[in-house]
Amino acid sequence: MPSPALGSQPPAEDTARRSTEMWMVLFALGIVAFAFANTAFSLKGQHLSIIVEYMLAYAVLVLGAHVAVRRWAPYADPLLLPIATLLNGLGLVMIYRLNQVGRDGNASAGSPISTLSHSATVTQIIYTVLGIAIFVAFLAFFKDIRILQPYTYILGLAGMFLIAIPALLPSSISGVAGTNAKIQVSIGGFSFQPEEFGKLLLAASFASYLVVNGRKLSLLTEKWWIFSLPRRRDLGPILVIWALSMLLLVFEGDVGTSAVFMGLFVAMLYVATGRRSWAILGFLMFIVGAFLAAELVPHVRQRFTVWLDPFSTANLINAPQRSYQTVQGLYGMANGGLLGKGLGNGQPFWTPLVQSDLIFTSFGEEIGLAGVMGLLLLYGLFVQRGLRTAMLVKDEYSKLLASGLSFMFALQVFVIVGGVTRLIPLTGITTPFLSQGGSSLVASWLLVAVLARLSDGARRPAPKPIQDEGMTQVVSLR
Repeated sequence: MPSPALGSQPPAEDTARRSTEMWMVLFALGIVAFAFANTAFSLKGQHLSIIVEYMLAYAVLVLGAHVAVRRWAPYADPLLLPIATLLNGLGLVMIYRLNQVGRDGNASAGSPISTLSHSATVTQIIYTVLGIAIFVAFLAFFKDIRILQPYTYILGLAGMFLIAIPALLPSSISGVAGTNAKIQVSIGGFSFQPEEFGKLLLAASFASYLVVNGRKLSLLTEKWWIFSLPRRRDLGPILVIWALSMLLLVFEGDVGTSAVFMGLFVAMLYVATGRRSWAILGFLMFIVGAFLAAELVPHVRQRFTVWLDPFSTANLINAPQRSYQTVQGLYGMANGGLLGKGLGNGQPFWTPLVQSDLIFTSFGEEIGLAGVMGLLLLYGLFVQRGLRTAMLVKDEYSKLLASGLSFMFALQVFVIVGGVTRLIPLTGITTPFLSQGGSSLVASWLLVAVLARLSDGARRPAPKPIQDEGMTQVVSLR
């Protein structure tokens, strides 16, 4: 008779899933290593030993994360970690490439990029270490994400506080140089963006709130022409979120933060209720609010003016050249064409803040349209895996949290990529995993950890009984 303890062993399907993850991680590391080598051979004065050290350090970190997934989340989705590995690695490659601008005879606009320190690559690797460490710690200590469900308002207030901190501080501490946005806290040369963590807390808070109130909000009793609308007494939550998003737009001067904040709640509200009217109503409310802010608030109006007419003399030629950053990013992507100039062969250094806000344009110039479409496919696949997790989980809280985080991630990518391509006004938010910055990178790894924990719970089989029915021995006493 087989031992009852065998029921606690991972099944063959689980072992295959982790093996798939390991091979995909190795494949991602191979692409990153090839990109590093390509960059090194294109630039002057490069020491391959340094690049090998960077690559080995990154490989050790990622393989350590894989071991942690095997140990604490053996049923997690096998594609989340490889996608994060590839995106984070390509971000390191591009920051390294930009870090060499103006050094060792490499082409530049005249000098090294002033907003990028000489140790930027090492700093980004340190942030990667921190992000992966938090990823591992989360998997080790958070066995069930539902422990957050009772703390609806505590998480909500904490998230709102983190997002609102820059607006409450003077511009000398929270302002971004050359813009009117207040999205960071900078003290003594160290800066971070608290909104990156505030959005995660708000997602957990919204999920908890909608678990309790989602059914009530799904009632549609008001009729307007041929449309069924929510009851007027149920409009309170979305009106509060809309008002808060408008306050962020006005006082922080950042369309991206406001859009992600509002979009997160509306997407989760749609998932909780299944009513398209909520999504349409939320979208129209944000458009109306943004239009009013553009008419009444000068720095918001400036953003819309640059978006609508970046090549005008007033925006591009006359001081302070408000659209210079946008136009340079567009020229860079146009210069890349279909296949790009090759890593290290473009001129992305002409674009201000190309290592953070506009890093997508540097990829567009050096790996071309085909390359950035590949990046967008990676982002899309990541979102698809998150939504698939939302479909597999059983409890409503986990379902709402997984879908909310996936929508938030997708919306952040849409907002920044749409901004640099002039689909929507340019904002100051980061491109997940690619942009320079510790707050965004650490928060992105934390998001991966949450989705990994949720997918592990969704795919984990129910515990087997100690003694299977087929192993029961029937004894007849006569």
